[in-house]
Amino acid sequence: MNKLEYDKLVSECEKELQTIFQKIDEQEYQNSLKVLNAFKELNISESDFNGTTGYGYGDIGRDKIDKVFAQVLGSEDAIVRSQFISGTHALTVCLFGLLRPNDLLLSITGKPYDTLDEVIGIKENPSSLKSFNIKYDQIDLINDDFDIPQIIKYLKENKVKLIEIQRSRGYSTRNSITIDKIKTVVAEIKKISPETIIMVDNCYCEFVSDIEPVNSSIGCDIMVGSLIKNLGGGIASNGAYIAGRKDLINLVAERLTVPGQGAEVGPSQNMNKEILSGLYHAPSAVSSSLKTMILASLILEKLNYKVSPSTNDIRADIVQTITFNDSNKLIKFIQSIQKYSAINANFKPIPEDMPGYSDQVIMASGSFIQGSSIEISCDGPLRFPYIAYLQGSLTYQYGKIAIVNSIWELINEEG
Repeated sequence: MNKLEYDKLVSECEKELQTIFQKIDEQEYQNSLKVLNAFKELNISESDFNGTTGYGYGDIGRDKIDKVFAQVLGSEDAIVRSQFISGTHALTVCLFGLLRPNDLLLSITGKPYDTLDEVIGIKENPSSLKSFNIKYDQIDLINDDFDIPQIIKYLKENKVKLIEIQRSRGYSTRNSITIDKIKTVVAEIKKISPETIIMVDNCYCEFVSDIEPVNSSIGCDIMVGSLIKNLGGGIASNGAYIAGRKDLINLVAERLTVPGQGAEVGPSQNMNKEILSGLYHAPSAVSSSLKTMILASLILEKLNYKVSPSTNDIRADIVQTITFNDSNKLIKFIQSIQKYSAINANFKPIPEDMPGYSDQVIMASGSFIQGSSIEISCDGPLRFPYIAYLQGSLTYQYGKIAIVNSIWELINEEG
């Protein structure tokens, strides 16, 4: 394929996607309404941008942010803090806040993301949940859906304190979990064990669906997400949120800070404006990311690459996978994404050991915020079948530039 033929293919793909893009625009509009209504109803003012230091007593802006996130996400309460250093940290705080010795944690989406291995105790660590005698078990998905008969059987035979659902696929090959599938399994769980807490790792998934898992119509009890992913809009420079039932948020807040003080302490410093502005821009950023991923999916499908989700699949998150079955192609593609990013474009990523991962990982992140996944990025573990995990793009045009040029370099490399 020459360059003229390739440019024609890209143009044809964009034309073919206009109906899908229009639906994404409609979703962006609805999510923008949610955010704007929350800002208006909670009377967000310029004075709310002012941060606090020290203990963070009486931080009006911080407290309003908690309420804004709760309203936008459809939950009773929320805690949004820069003191959460990552989504993994927020998940850790949530698990340690809700579980006690001899409790049982059950994952119903198979093994969670690699960075939780030492948190749970799948990989030995003296600070893990396992070291506090908190037990762990898992039920794998079947055909990318919950194994409901096995879940029901397990709940009848065991007292489960907390069920964990990881919506996004992590570095696995399974599909991400749609909101409809969550709604179905939650209804079944609540029939058998209504006291069991259902916690969702919602990273990469916010604003992709009409509603979030903690909405009363879905029924999950608590969920967690990072602000350097969807809801940070590429503006929040760190932090995470936890949203859900008020009593559970109180327990989590007291784990993050101090029993008896909880969410009433924790200085916002200069983060209030970043967090509010990031949430304000999030519907647009998620929309651009989805469009970028879908364009990449269609072009690569037409070039006979295996991708997931496919172009017409219902999407649960902003992640696009590309299977290369070849380590050199994986490395080349990820290096090209870095090359066509805004920051550190001259940097050439190579596979290396990373904390929390059992395999070497190669990661392209030409982003303004270190590790940001809502900006254009791509990464993957060096293990067969050599899958690239592509995500993000703050604008569709920047995303298009990165993926169109990276795919073209891949074509040239193949000869």
